[in-house]
Amino acid sequence: MMLGVTLVALVAIGSTGSVVAVPPPPPNPGDDELASAGALVQSGIGELGALVTLVAEADQQLARLDDEVAIRREAVNRALVDLQNARAAADTAAAVVQASQQALRDATAQISAAQHDFDAFARSLYTGGPDTSSHAALLGASSPDSVLDRAQILDRLSLGRDAVLDELQRARTQSANRDSAARAAKQEADSAASQAESQRAAAEQAIASARDALASQADRRSRLEGERTSAQARLDEARAAFGGLESSRAAYETWDEQRRAEEQAQAEAEAAAQRAAQQAAARVAANAAARELASQLAELAVPHTDLEEYTPTPRRSTPTTQIPTVTGSAAIETVVDRGMSQLGVQYAWGGGDENGPTLGIRDGGVADSYGDFGKIGFDCSGLMIYAFAGIGISLPHYTGYQYLAGEQVPSAQMKRGDMIFYGPNASQHVGLYLGDGQMLEAPQSGSVVKVSPVRWDGMTPYVVRMVS
Repeated sequence: MMLGVTLVALVAIGSTGSVVAVPPPPPNPGDDELASAGALVQSGIGELGALVTLVAEADQQLARLDDEVAIRREAVNRALVDLQNARAAADTAAAVVQASQQALRDATAQISAAQHDFDAFARSLYTGGPDTSSHAALLGASSPDSVLDRAQILDRLSLGRDAVLDELQRARTQSANRDSAARAAKQEADSAASQAESQRAAAEQAIASARDALASQADRRSRLEGERTSAQARLDEARAAFGGLESSRAAYETWDEQRRAEEQAQAEAEAAAQRAAQQAAARVAANAAARELASQLAELAVPHTDLEEYTPTPRRSTPTTQIPTVTGSAAIETVVDRGMSQLGVQYAWGGGDENGPTLGIRDGGVADSYGDFGKIGFDCSGLMIYAFAGIGISLPHYTGYQYLAGEQVPSAQMKRGDMIFYGPNASQHVGLYLGDGQMLEAPQSGSVVKVSPVRWDGMTPYVVRMVS
């Protein structure tokens, strides 16, 4: 795999034109011929240098545009995640309202039952016959002793009545308190619902803003690509002008030989990567426990791209299940295997969940121009969701939130299985560190999941370690 890293670096250098061989003058020239060749070489060197600078500047501008596009895409992911969080808060508040209203209905029923029982008891004492109860029999007696007993019973009834009325009053007070709690809970539910709608509006606004910005950036990128093509054409013409010199031909033959060697090394590296992917896929297929953990997480997750019309409804609490996880090197290798098993899967913006690649979504710009909304694949944060789901870790579909999900470790101390982030506040991109200076990533539209050399430019100060 180190050979593949070296090859990629060499190809990158060659594609930007940063290394240019200056051809020597032809051998054994005459004085006039030597002077003419020297002038031609000097002129060619100047023009080649200017063209190389132009191509390098175009590459830098394109890289900045790609960074801006990545940040805006992830901002949309963030808004979508925030929307789902607000909806969950509204559901919880609605459930509280429902419970409070049920408590209020229960208190009212208790008051009614208590009043009914008291009235029935009083009627039975005063209207019942002598066989109704011992109290009623004493009330109906005619002797002085019976009258005295009746007075005592009436006195006890009065005390009992007062106790029942006190109980009713306490029930009424509890009812009033529950009613007040229900109103407060309803206000909380309304506030949460309003917040959810505001978050939805924010998500829609973020998408609209991203579409406008991406359209403008796509135009700029197209113009820059045209300038680069033109510069490359002029560079090719300048190189062709030197083709008549034997030294230039020798330099070209040397370069061509190196190119063939690099292509062979690239093919060997790609074949090795494919073998590694097949081996990882076989281990993933055999790891039933990881698939079960990922499946459980997927069932509990709410798709972050769901923007259908929303009405807050009470959400039944999901029974909490302690999902078992593996730790240490076994957990790290499970994460790496799941990620490596997806080598070659196409990039799809917004794609990927706990169970694997999913259909991409529209962004109104670059991703749409590549047809990501019609592809099954991963974006960078979706690939991380799939990799870590196999050990029971649930990640949000936004790089900025993934950056806060685990232990932040200085980037210089990164280890195999750490997540590497790019852009301000990790808002641009994420990859998985494999060791030996390589990382696994889903880089951009038009590309595929692949192994790349670690890029230090634009990296955040910390990597994130989910498993020790």
